[in-house]
Amino acid sequence: MIAALLLLCAAALLTAPRLLARIERLRTSPRAALLVWQSLSLSAVLCLLTAAPLALVHHGPLWSTPEIVVLVVAAVAGLGVLVRLLVNGHDVGTRIRAARAQHRQLVDLVGRHEGDHTRVLPSQRPSAYCLPGAGSRLVLTEAAQALPDDQLAAVVAHEEAHLRWRHDLVLEFFTVLHTATPRLLRTDAALREVALLVEVLADRAAREEVGEVALGHALVSLAEAAGSDLTPGASPGAGAAAARIRLLAADDPAPWQTWVLYGICVAAFVTPPVLAVMVGV
Repeated sequence: MIAALLLLCAAALLTAPRLLARIERLRTSPRAALLVWQSLSLSAVLCLLTAAPLALVHHGPLWSTPEIVVLVVAAVAGLGVLVRLLVNGHDVGTRIRAARAQHRQLVDLVGRHEGDHTRVLPSQRPSAYCLPGAGSRLVLTEAAQALPDDQLAAVVAHEEAHLRWRHDLVLEFFTVLHTATPRLLRTDAALREVALLVEVLADRAAREEVGEVALGHALVSLAEAAGSDLTPGASPGAGAAAARIRLLAADDPAPWQTWVLYGICVAAFVTPPVLAVMVGV
C-alpha cells in the first residue's frame, strides 16, 4: 500500500509541471517559481527511490499478489531512476565541464583579453555569454561593446549575475533530475521554463543596476541581431526574449503569491512522507 501511494505521489508530482508551464504569472516570482520546479522534481524522485524499501520495512510477512506486483513495479522504477541519476549525473557533469574547458581555451586564444576574465571576440553581431566555474569568462563580441554604454552595462550586469549566483548549477541539477525521470512522465516544457526563469533572475539583477529601460533596449538589440522575431510564439527563442521583455514591465508580484509558492515547495516535500506514515500506521 505504501509503495502504491508513493508511486501515485511521484506520478502526480511529475505531471504537475505540465500545468505549471502554462501559468505565466509564476514568472513574476522567478526565485520562488524555480524552487517549486526543483522541489516537485526532487520530491518525485525521492518517492520513487523510497517506495520499495519503505514497503518492505513496513509490510508484514504475508503478501497478496497485487501487493507483490506493486512492489516489483516500485523496485524496478526506483532502481531505474537511481541508475539514471548516477549515470546521467556523471555524464552531464563531465560533458558540460569538458565543453566549458575547451570553450575557455578557445576564447582565450582568439579573443582580446580585457582584465582577468573578460574576452572580446571579433564579430560584427552583438552577442554576450558567460562560461561559469573555475576560471570563469565573460565573453562579448566587438559589436556588443559598441552598444550604447547603458545597454552594454545591462548586458554585462546580466552575465555577471549568472556567474555570481552560479545559475549554471541550477540548470545542471534540474537537467540531471529531468533526464532521470521516465520519458512518459516528464515534459521538455519544464526544462525550457526553468531555463527562462534563470534568465529572468539575471534580468532582475541587471535591472537593479541599470534600470528596466536600458535592459529592455539591450534585450531588443541582442534579439534583433540574432535574427529573432520578437513576436511572442514566432519561435521558441523569440518567445523567451519576448517574455523577458514583457516581464521587465510587469508589476512586482503580491507578497502572498510568493508565499504560496514557498508553501507549495514545503508541501511537495512533506505530503508524501506524511501520507506514507499514515498508511503505515
